[in-house]
Amino acid sequence: MSKPSDRPDRPKRFYKAVSLLPDDGGFAVALDGRVAKTPAGAKLAVPTEALGDLLVSEWAAQTEHVEFPEMPATRLAFTAIDRTPGARDAVAAEMSKLIAADALCYFADGPGSLIARQEQLWGPWLAWAERELGLVLIRAKGVMHIAQPPETLARAKRLGAELDDLRLSGLVYAGGLYGSAVLALAVERGVLGAEEAFDLSRLDEAFQEEQWGIDHEAAARTAILRRDARMIGAWFKALGD
Repeated sequence: MSKPSDRPDRPKRFYKAVSLLPDDGGFAVALDGRVAKTPAGAKLAVPTEALGDLLVSEWAAQTEHVEFPEMPATRLAFTAIDRTPGARDAVAAEMSKLIAADALCYFADGPGSLIARQEQLWGPWLAWAERELGLVLIRAKGVMHIAQPPETLARAKRLGAELDDLRLSGLVYAGGLYGSAVLALAVERGVLGAEEAFDLSRLDEAFQEEQWGIDHEAAARTAILRRDARMIGAWFKALGD
């Protein structure tokens, strides 16, 4: 049986210095002066210095082992560089799937205080999505699935397809994190903070915690997801306007 330190996703740190090098109009992550590679063998290079710095900070933070699960921006960059370019239609189609089951459309059937909170905090973002993005969404009560208009599904896919590989990858990542295409689009467009979106996405959970207290295992999972939310906010900010 292999030891935990022998796992392929947990190699020993094999470099001393991490830096950022100019590369074909962008910036590449360098380990001991050599450009780092993605799993598919491409350069780990991005178009902005700010995004490069975000990746460098993750590599520099590694200690005895390279803990890829603790490097969400690097893993997202791997996806954007290795996988998204050859599968853009499929990746954009993920936005249709996300909006088809968007968490913001599923209002509770009680208690009244939770419904009021959802209306106050989710309602404005559903209105924004319709007004600014042309995404007409049908609300439901409870957890029974409700079909969204085909035009809305197609529109969500088009909004994703309009983006470059890095933004599209980030958008789909954010949508999965929040369980909401609406929140992901708001964060990508810079009109909603990434952590604020995360709080909106777990409004039901927060309400239950207020009633029954916080479960420690659930709190640990929430902390990891909040870290990822901070990363996706930094990701879009680093890509610029």
